[in-house]
Order: sequence, then structure tokens, then C-alpha cells
Amino acid sequence: MLLRRLLQLLPMLFFISLVAFLLVKLAPGDPVQAYVTPRMAPEDIERIRHSLGLDQPLTTQYFLWLKNVFRGDLGYSLIYHRPVLEMIAERIPATLGLMGASLILAILLAVPLGLLAGAFKHRWLDHFLNLFAYIGISVPIFWFGILLITVFAVQVNWLPSMGMRTIGVEDNWLDVVRHGILPCIALTFYNLSNYVRYVRSNTISQLSADYVQTQLAYGATYRTILFRHVLKNVLLPVITLFGLSFGELIVGAYVTESVFSWPGMGLLGIQAITSLDYPLIMAIILLSSLMLIVGNLVADLLYRFADPRIRTLR
Repeated sequence: MLLRRLLQLLPMLFFISLVAFLLVKLAPGDPVQAYVTPRMAPEDIERIRHSLGLDQPLTTQYFLWLKNVFRGDLGYSLIYHRPVLEMIAERIPATLGLMGASLILAILLAVPLGLLAGAFKHRWLDHFLNLFAYIGISVPIFWFGILLITVFAVQVNWLPSMGMRTIGVEDNWLDVVRHGILPCIALTFYNLSNYVRYVRSNTISQLSADYVQTQLAYGATYRTILFRHVLKNVLLPVITLFGLSFGELIVGAYVTESVFSWPGMGLLGIQAITSLDYPLIMAIILLSSLMLIVGNLVADLLYRFADPRIRTLR
């Protein structure tokens, strides 16, 4: 099964890269304009276009790019004049740290909170957690990020407002943690709101199942049923959300990283899009797509581990 799923990666990635390449090329704008000066002759502009390979047919450009990808070469940035792979390698640790921490915190908090909300359906705790979840889903994350900066960085001056490190402070992991607290809170708040609703709804459906009534009839306590039996079944949708979040581990949170000037893949992606840096855009799309597909594969494997019935069916 694993080998079959791995073999399916290639045609999926090929299709994604082809569609993404066409969409990027159809976008308005011309990256050559970044090289043009007011007094530059048209011949010089065409020479630049030829040196970048942008004067060739789209099919030729795509297959040349694809050929380089198979050789491990993601191209050369048109704007930053650096290898794309080198730029991504510099930004990935920042995004993995921020997104990984926020994702783990959201799951660790959402599971018990969602269980409690479902167990106390239509009571004050359920109403409070539902209100919390709806606020988290409705409030724009950039607005919440600006609010965090205003309160904790400007008014009380407890935490830094932007960046990943203090200028002049190097190799200090505590300084990195302090810079990451506010963006991590913003992302955790957003993810937590989604996860709590999923866990709550599945808890309610599980508590109405026949096996719960059977366990109660045999004298099992409500707490034992909730945390020993219901919890296992509730984890299945959480596994799905976890797998779908793998793409975000590479791409990062575009809005959040922009608000907090966090030097990760999200901020790099925005800069690449605004400057029409084709090789950089394609590399980010390819990596995020690969991580999303791998995330689905990991979720499927975790399903088989969490629910023995799935292993039996297959």
C-alpha cells in the first residue's frame, strides 16, 4: 500500500506543477522590469529576457524547468540572484519552528477542550468554548496579530513585535523564543478554534453511540468512557486535520509572517509573488504540494494505527 501511494506522487506532482506553471505565466506583469532602467535600450531588454530564458515558448520553459528539478536544481532566483534551493534552506527552519509549535499546541489544547465541550453539551462550558471557537474563526488573523503587537509589544512592552532575533544578539535561542511567542499565539488561536469544533462535534456523536450506553450499563464511569473509549474515535478527524496541515509546515502562514516580519517561507512567498520571481514561486508551490501529499499519506498511516478496523478492511 505504501509503495503504491508513493508511486502516485509523481503524476500528482506533475499535474500540480503544470497547472501552477501555466497560472504563474498567465499572471500580469513582467519580471524583466526589475532589471530595466529608464535609459535602457530595447535591445538590452531583449538580451536580458533571452539570458533569463523568458523568450522561449512556454512548453520549452516548462520542460527545461522540469528537467532541472529532476536533477535537484530548483533554479536561480530572478530577483535575488541566488540559488532557490539555498534561499529555501535558509527560511525553512524558521517556518518549521513556528508552524510546528503552533500546530502541536493547538492539537494538545483542542482535544481536551473539545471533549469537555461535547461532554457538557448545551451547558455554560460548551457555550463558552463555542463562543471562543466562533471568535477565532471569524476574527481576521492579521487583525488579531496587530492587536497582540499593540498590547504586548507597544503598551506593556513585554515581547518584541517583529523579526526573529534582536539586532546584535546571535545564537541565543531564548531570544528566538521571545520573538516567536506572539506569532505562535496568533496561529495557535486560529488553529485551535477549528480543531475544537471538530472534536466537539465528534464527541457529541460518539456519546450518542450504542457502545457508550453499553459501557454505562456495565457500570463504567462517564469519565472512563470519555477518555478511554470516546477519545480514540475522536482522534480520527484530528488526524485528518493534522495531515492537511503538513503543507503549511513548508509554506508557512503568509499573513502572520508578514504581520510579524517573521523570516520564514510565508514571507518569502509573498516577496516572490509580488516580484514575479517564477523559479522561486514554482519551488514553493512544489514543496508545499509535496508536503500536503505526504501529510495525507501520514494521516492514512496514522488512521491504520489508531483504528484497527481499517487494517482489517484492507
